[in-house]
Amino acid sequence: MDILNAAPTNVSRRGFLAGAGSLVLATSLPVRPARGQEASDAPAVQAFMELRADGTVLLKSPWIEGGQGVYTAMAQIVGEELDLSPEHFEVEIAPPGGPFGINGGFRITGGSASTRSSYTLMRRLGASARAMLIEAASAQLGIPAADLTTEPGVVVAPDGTRLGYGELASAAMDLPVPTDVPLRDPETFRYIKAPTPRIDVRAKSTGQASYAIDVTVDDMLLAAIRHAPRLGLAPDAVTNLSEIEAMRGVHSVHMLDGAVAVVANKFWQAQKALAAADITWTEGQAKWPMPADFSSARFRDTLAKASGEVTPVESNGDAASALDSAETVIEATYDAPFVVHGQLEPPSATARMNDDGTLDLWLPNQAPEQFVGRAAEVAGIDGSQVRLHSQILGGFFGRHFLYETANPFPQAIKLAQATGRPVKLIWSREEDFLRDAPRPLGLARFRAAVGPDGPTALNVEVVGEGPTGRWYNAPAGRDPSATEGISGKPYAIANTQIGQLYLQNPAVIGYWRSVGHSMHDFMYEGFLDEIAQAAGLDPFEMRLKMLENSPRHHTLLQRVGDLSGGWQPGPYAVDGVQRARGVAMASPFGSEAATIAEVSLDLGTVKVHNIWTAIDPGQIVNPAVIEAQVQSATALGVSQTLVEELVYENGEPTARNFDMYPILRPDQMPDVHVEIVESGAEMGGVGEPGLPTVGPAIVNAVAQLTGRRVRSLPLSKHDFG
Repeated sequence: MDILNAAPTNVSRRGFLAGAGSLVLATSLPVRPARGQEASDAPAVQAFMELRADGTVLLKSPWIEGGQGVYTAMAQIVGEELDLSPEHFEVEIAPPGGPFGINGGFRITGGSASTRSSYTLMRRLGASARAMLIEAASAQLGIPAADLTTEPGVVVAPDGTRLGYGELASAAMDLPVPTDVPLRDPETFRYIKAPTPRIDVRAKSTGQASYAIDVTVDDMLLAAIRHAPRLGLAPDAVTNLSEIEAMRGVHSVHMLDGAVAVVANKFWQAQKALAAADITWTEGQAKWPMPADFSSARFRDTLAKASGEVTPVESNGDAASALDSAETVIEATYDAPFVVHGQLEPPSATARMNDDGTLDLWLPNQAPEQFVGRAAEVAGIDGSQVRLHSQILGGFFGRHFLYETANPFPQAIKLAQATGRPVKLIWSREEDFLRDAPRPLGLARFRAAVGPDGPTALNVEVVGEGPTGRWYNAPAGRDPSATEGISGKPYAIANTQIGQLYLQNPAVIGYWRSVGHSMHDFMYEGFLDEIAQAAGLDPFEMRLKMLENSPRHHTLLQRVGDLSGGWQPGPYAVDGVQRARGVAMASPFGSEAATIAEVSLDLGTVKVHNIWTAIDPGQIVNPAVIEAQVQSATALGVSQTLVEELVYENGEPTARNFDMYPILRPDQMPDVHVEIVESGAEMGGVGEPGLPTVGPAIVNAVAQLTGRRVRSLPLSKHDFG
């Protein structure tokens, strides 16, 4: 990744903040030491970091904040090397382009990659600034730089003289950026690895944080939209158009691609008018038209019966021969349903076409540069004429990627062009459910040869399509989103064959928290328990045996066992009620996770009492954020395991709001116990790895308790009475 070779650059004298007395650092790609004065041929860039005269820092985060705590992590990392407390940092989302496209001209906030991919760069940024401040103090005091040190926010001389960073910023801005600045010894860390409070908590808890739905622009109109009931239909007519146009506050009515929009002075005026609109629909054009007879149940059957070329993904030994010669072979088919994102903040976008032909766009997103390119296409202008104002996200989960039919900003742009005024378009919850890009319905077929010590051979065919194939053209067999959680497992099995049978999904699919891991680990770990049962082995002990040559995983499994008070599968009685436990492991996004779940039955439904998770992200920045992320991921993991399912019938989702799409209730939330195991391996992600193990651990516990093996989620489809 280009980011790993990035180096800080001094841009204080490039004309951005001349005379402001601030030390301004950005990055240079490729590495090129430079003085600001000598950089006249450098591209115009904006600052990553501005150390201001009052001693505070404005940090432009290349990553979008959506509740995962990346603002705090960036402040901790830079602050550690700069020697400045994170509480003195103001962090905001960086604009598109410039030095912020640090993955080679673009960036994506996703895949639990933000902190781990920018960790070294942000440390260099802070270390370079600290070295420059020491150099400025050295010149001012006439003392060798080697004799100076720092304490938080100040440079300290041997005689006790203290110079604040703010008073040194002006002098430091003239200095070259040093190369090869040493980074701190982790043993001396003050902020990294500390449970630092989130720096955005106050703004969010007092209502001061501004989201896309809060954006206000002068002379702005508000718009609501009604989409065609299934993708591929187009509006034919609004038969009571004159009545709608005459309603209070209504500015205009617009026929868009697959939708009708009403623009009004207020959102609820637009929404009320739409509710009264009599719209007729006709067959139209769409890249992925939804078949009128499409149903999720029928599609599941199609996946189960699919045949054809299976593209190899992972192979070891000779699984086919081992299966043919085995005395005991078991097989099973697992599936998991479509699920929506259901983020708290419904989608919205504000667009303003300016007199000079430029476009200002305010919207939530996870990939700014991609949104700029698409917005330029929609508006018919050059990308340089688009100013994107990224907003913090009122819910993440993979909802804010560039999905061709699931984002409101193209509609907002068209409405702004049509009305000649800024327009904020808000999708209602019903429209979000209708046009969301859900996690795909997934299915996998398993066969295993079973010996006395466990599996001797395993063959898995993953049937379907992943979102990376859909949106980034990853071919079958090389689309990790289609097979992750089934491929890449650490267990020692002598003969394995894993492949993908590609079958396009009629629905417009998207990424969902932990992506393929969110369903595939349920499938793999569930089948692994079936193998243990067939071999007459304890599932926990069998896993330990299969991990003997992988110390990191072996240790993690032991740690979660200890965390739970010692592995005991059950059933066993607690207060007269039978309970049982299940175990599962996953290797998502550079991290490792192991979970034990404890369940019982309550009037025939599954109740989850405890979730114990040991997570090993290799290295950590903020243990408090990691624990919060595991808690959050656990809630979502329990929710999708127990109750979540988006059902399609006649080409339409049957649920249009949470009344028909249940999510986890507060009384269903288990107690969550987290242990962070820092193995020292390369840093992994933390936003998603807490989710994949939750489902299989619960399902395996249910099997221990009831003797019934569930191979299709959610559990609410099954009666355990």
